[in-house]
Amino acid sequence: MDQMSFGDAEYAAKKKATRRELFLAEVDKVVPWDSLLKVIEPFYPVAGRGRRPYPVQVVVRVQLMQNWFGLSDPAMEESLYEISSMRKFAKLTLQAIPDETTILNFRRLIETNDLAPMIFDRVNALLTRKGLMLKRGSIVDATIIPAPSSTKNADRQRDPEMHQTKKGNQWYFGMQAHIGVDTDSGLVHTVVTRAANEADIEVVDELLHGKEKVVHADAGYTGADKRVVRKTLTWKIAAKRGRLKAMPEGKEKDRLQVIETSNARIRARVENPFRVVKRQFVFAKARFRGLTKNTAQLMMLFALSNLWMVRKQLLDPAGKLRAKYA
Repeated sequence: MDQMSFGDAEYAAKKKATRRELFLAEVDKVVPWDSLLKVIEPFYPVAGRGRRPYPVQVVVRVQLMQNWFGLSDPAMEESLYEISSMRKFAKLTLQAIPDETTILNFRRLIETNDLAPMIFDRVNALLTRKGLMLKRGSIVDATIIPAPSSTKNADRQRDPEMHQTKKGNQWYFGMQAHIGVDTDSGLVHTVVTRAANEADIEVVDELLHGKEKVVHADAGYTGADKRVVRKTLTWKIAAKRGRLKAMPEGKEKDRLQVIETSNARIRARVENPFRVVKRQFVFAKARFRGLTKNTAQLMMLFALSNLWMVRKQLLDPAGKLRAKYA
């Protein structure tokens, strides 16, 4: 698998590195490979009488690229044949490309053994040790993940675990991804999924890790402070627009608007992980049927988004490069 083909050799001699190459080179340095392999190796098949399995690090690298670039199993196989930078990252050559069934089986291994939460926890444990996740406060929020609403399938029905909800004047069918985010770093510490029609406030308790002293949330979480039994928490929930509009002009309204603006700037940090997952990693629609498979993928995506958002600190912990070019 380490022997380079003539095509790969010619590609390596080119003068300019592509954005995909630069991206893969950066994430290769920040992913905690040893921790991930320790989670997966106990469940990975060993060599026996049948076909020899690919090295576990190879299939892990393929799985991560599949998440980063939003590729299906067949598209991932074809990309490995077509794109030299992806073969290089996976440590593969054209003579040994895993087929789509191998890629599918490894994804199912992660799902059936519930390894995605363990991978998510390992990544966050690393970031906590590095001092990048302080856990002094949390921001909670949710986003709708649309799912296919068509009934033109073998069962002639929609996914029974997905539901319909209305946001503004628009109807959506799908699921919701609820996250708890560290107020200092903007990194995701908790991920919970539910059907789209379940109210945000119903899962707020599950989004708290227990060490925070303050919780920020939008107006959709009004009343959450009465549902969580911990008395030491300070809740900063956005005021509803109607309340502000109804207030008479004066110092009291001005003071409240200043407080709301300050809290909104903190709450805005929760949007960055959503942006990375939806735009950077192209997760715009639920790919699989049911919450279990989609939850496993979301756990992987948010773990990878955490690494992506702090990659510069991980690559340059002392800030030497920033000081040099400041």
